[in-house]
Amino acid sequence: MYTPAPDEKLTPVMVYTRESVFRGEVITKENVRVSTWLRTQGAPRYLHLLRVNSVQFSGAVKSTNSPEVFLPLTMVIALHLVPPGNDGVDYDPQEANRAMLPILAGVGTFQFKGVIRVSAQSGIGPSLELSKIPWLSLYDLEITNAVLPQMPAMRVPLAIVNPEQVIFAIPYPDEPSSHH
Repeated sequence: MYTPAPDEKLTPVMVYTRESVFRGEVITKENVRVSTWLRTQGAPRYLHLLRVNSVQFSGAVKSTNSPEVFLPLTMVIALHLVPPGNDGVDYDPQEANRAMLPILAGVGTFQFKGVIRVSAQSGIGPSLELSKIPWLSLYDLEITNAVLPQMPAMRVPLAIVNPEQVIFAIPYPDEPSSHH
């Protein structure tokens, strides 16, 4: 199995594809902020994960363990640190004209319920339409999976999603939200 170099670190993450979820330790350089790493020039072509548990949702639900997995970045639709991991927010809270609005995101068989940070003037639709970024941040999330109702809801402060592979919905105001 791979041994990290002295300038590398292992960070527990969850990585989502259309039909699977992977929980493992991703290898990065020591100074990398894992929550936003995929947005940077240093993003890899393959996520290299160690000590991986994966759950496959196509056909019968199947769980497997692997010492190492190389996951093509083109297949990844979401990533977040394993709770309680947290490397802070990726925005300036003082930035003017921004709003945190409730959002539901369909990530494969998972539902991410939380808030999205968008232009206060244009709202969610135009912000998504005009955004050219390959990775979008969602905040204060409650993550559930209808295929695995026995899986407890997971709360994470920040996840990044590939907006072109995720379905976004605006929840009705009277639905309870994880955002307070």
